[in-house]
Amino acid sequence: MTAIAPGSRDADIQAVEHAKQVRKTHQERISRAEAWRLRGPLLPALIFMIIVTQIPFLFTLYYSTLSWNLVRPGSRRFIGLQNYLAVIGDTTFWQVALNTVLIIVLTVLISVVLGLLLALLLDRVFLGRGIVRTLLITPFLVTPVAGALMWKTAMLDPVYGIINWLLPGKGIDFVSQFPLSSVIVALVWQWTPFMMLLILAGLQSMPRDILEAGRVDGAGAFQLFRELTLPHLRRFIELGTVLGAIYLVNTFDQIYMMTQGGPGTASSNLPFYIYQRAFLGFDIGQAAAMGVIVVIFTMIIASFALRLIFKTFTGKEEAA
Repeated sequence: MTAIAPGSRDADIQAVEHAKQVRKTHQERISRAEAWRLRGPLLPALIFMIIVTQIPFLFTLYYSTLSWNLVRPGSRRFIGLQNYLAVIGDTTFWQVALNTVLIIVLTVLISVVLGLLLALLLDRVFLGRGIVRTLLITPFLVTPVAGALMWKTAMLDPVYGIINWLLPGKGIDFVSQFPLSSVIVALVWQWTPFMMLLILAGLQSMPRDILEAGRVDGAGAFQLFRELTLPHLRRFIELGTVLGAIYLVNTFDQIYMMTQGGPGTASSNLPFYIYQRAFLGFDIGQAAAMGVIVVIFTMIIASFALRLIFKTFTGKEEAA
């Protein structure tokens, strides 16, 4: 037998390792090139998003560190975090923040409940179901400004409103006496179709054989809903709740068209209060600081939304 020198064996091993390293490097280069080739078509959209969203936000951060009132052109100066301290100490800001939370929570809860009831109705087969479904979807297709004007003039007006025509006694000026409730009613009317469509999609994705097995076992309608239907709809309801909350944080049209935030700030929310401070009070610095705080609040909600969306599309049932 021919003996193999130890040095030759080491050289062979080094050559094999070198070949593996070269092959790995080549594959990494190919994978990187392939990744950039796939990302290439998305780069224009990414650049556009950065220009439209991030650059204005950086300017907002910069303005929030300034003392800048438009009625005093020479007052523009750097004051650091004083605007944020002033906003935190502003009792009106916290009252408006509470109004924002109330608008979001009540609108989402009522819309989900009504959307669930309407989805259960449309999940049944009956004559004219397509027409009813189209009519129920219509409020979501109406622009917010037109919907707000309709509720203010055609529905809640103390003299000509349909609601007062249906109620006995003297006309009630709902917008003046119950401004926050009037805004919530208009928002519920607009957002219930969205919740209904989302929950209806969940109902139609539920296997029918499970319900049939439950009926064979003697379960009633309420038991089937509680034990089978509602757990299946949990993810759809959570998704609709979080998405609705994200959009409702930015509610402006209904408040501007129906109540102008009044009386006082009884029906103002954070976006409308920022508008008042910037374009009526001309205080750019404090308005920018409020905008940054609202963006942070929205990002916190959006993080939960992304997690729920990820769970929904991947089919994971475990808690995030």
